[in-house]
Amino acid sequence: MIIGTGGALAAWALVSLISLVTNLVWFGHWSIVPSSLAGAPRSVWMVAAPVIGGLVIGLMARFGSEKIRGHGIPEAIEAILIGGSRMSPKVALLKPLSSAISIGTGGPFGAEGPIIMTGGAIGSLFAQFFDMSSAERKTLLVAGAAAGMTAIFGSPIAAVMLAVELLLFEWKPRSFIPVAVAASVSVCWRPFIFTEGPLFPTDFHVHLEWWGILLCVVMGVISGLQSGLLTTLLYRIEDAFEKLPFHWMWWPAIGGLIVGLGGLIEPRALGVGYDIISDLLNSHMVARAIIAVLVVKAGIWLVALSSGTSGGVLAPLLILGGALGWLVGLAFPGEPGFWALLGMAAMMGGTMRAPLTGAFFAFEITGDSSVMVPLLVATVSAYAVTVLLLRRSILTEKVARRGQHITREYGVDPFELTRASEIMIQSVETLSATMTVAEACAFFSGREKTHRIYPVTTEDGKLEGIVTRGDALRWQTSPELGGQTVGERVSDSSIPVGHPDDTVGFIADLMLSTDSARIPIVHAGDGKLLGLIARKDLLRLRSSLRTAELDRRPYLGRRNQPSG
Repeated sequence: MIIGTGGALAAWALVSLISLVTNLVWFGHWSIVPSSLAGAPRSVWMVAAPVIGGLVIGLMARFGSEKIRGHGIPEAIEAILIGGSRMSPKVALLKPLSSAISIGTGGPFGAEGPIIMTGGAIGSLFAQFFDMSSAERKTLLVAGAAAGMTAIFGSPIAAVMLAVELLLFEWKPRSFIPVAVAASVSVCWRPFIFTEGPLFPTDFHVHLEWWGILLCVVMGVISGLQSGLLTTLLYRIEDAFEKLPFHWMWWPAIGGLIVGLGGLIEPRALGVGYDIISDLLNSHMVARAIIAVLVVKAGIWLVALSSGTSGGVLAPLLILGGALGWLVGLAFPGEPGFWALLGMAAMMGGTMRAPLTGAFFAFEITGDSSVMVPLLVATVSAYAVTVLLLRRSILTEKVARRGQHITREYGVDPFELTRASEIMIQSVETLSATMTVAEACAFFSGREKTHRIYPVTTEDGKLEGIVTRGDALRWQTSPELGGQTVGERVSDSSIPVGHPDDTVGFIADLMLSTDSARIPIVHAGDGKLLGLIARKDLLRLRSSLRTAELDRRPYLGRRNQPSG
């Protein structure tokens, strides 16, 4: 609840800061009322302002924190994966400030990436005041990110789905419930700090014929191809920046120059562009203006984002997907604004590899429940196209380029599904507790092939301990021990044991915590030895999972093969 409140207030502060910088830079007055750059005068200042903003951001990144570069979500993923979900107070301060400067001076970005990073930093900082594990810090980090996104867009369900599909790397009550609570608290604050109701209310009253679903698939495929093209271009331009012969501190200024030149062509392409989203959904723009916004916005966004400046990707994706969807909608039945909405959702779902997030997000920002099925069809279609075209998404590719390869697929862990009794070796060679130390030494030295470890059992099969080849070698250096029994030597040793109903995951954790290569499995009641699990047995379980994925043989209708 505290982090949900903090994320909502951080969202208000960021949006207010963006509006303040925008009004100061472009209109010369002090105000936190949001302004569109459509009326900004075309002049030399339109080119100079983004360049100056880029220089300031480059200096902040060079001498403040390099983590403010980029669009926020990859940085949050990286903090979760390799940073122990720890963010610094410096990032929590500099990220919203740099984003406000970037967007306020004309950067074609959205506020959602920075607020996800800022809200995440609030959650992480709060967690660092208490004794919490990395997994618990991750939950609070993501809770802050979801709260920030919810406050800006009024989309708590989409924010929670974004957490599940992109940030949590798990689906467990321990993380899902706190994130949902934070998002719910944040949306309760929204009427007091922003507005009440959907951000872009629409009422399409969609009633598609059965074949209309096929057109939704076509829309999704087109958006998926658009997403693949933009993602590929983004990283090729980023590679070009990497080849520049001067420090990356100057790159945002170069990006700012391209942004300014694009603004001379189409001023509405500058800034967040929420007014464009509204006009696309309500068909308040003509085709010529939409084409200009699509081309210019795509060009300046790709270059600016590749330059390493600070800003989000969600609003630009909505504009680019919506613009193309609106144009496609001219050839499809119904309102072009409806197809613009499908293009927005499909572009978001395909590019970010988060189809459910895209569908719920479009529903929540419009409040139109009649579009749910078309949204689902379009986002899943775009997702399928991008998965087939690209190895990684626009978010995970950035993380992968830093050496952290991740997967976004969830599955049942076979170690948690399988019991010890299912994989243990039941025919175990043992040593008798009454065997003398001398006999044990002779046993290890006299056989050509012996195991490294042997359980020691009593006559009734109760486990007494473990004898290793190393123990036998040490005993050989102490002849006075020869008359003692093996049971006496191992009776005081503490041996890790498992039980038949324990999960294999528990056995694996036991191996790690005790540095044991083999774990005896004993009866919980009388301690009798039932079996043994070695590391190779864990590998066999992994192999069985791979077989389940790759073994393709028909079972119904298969002809009996002749024996022999």
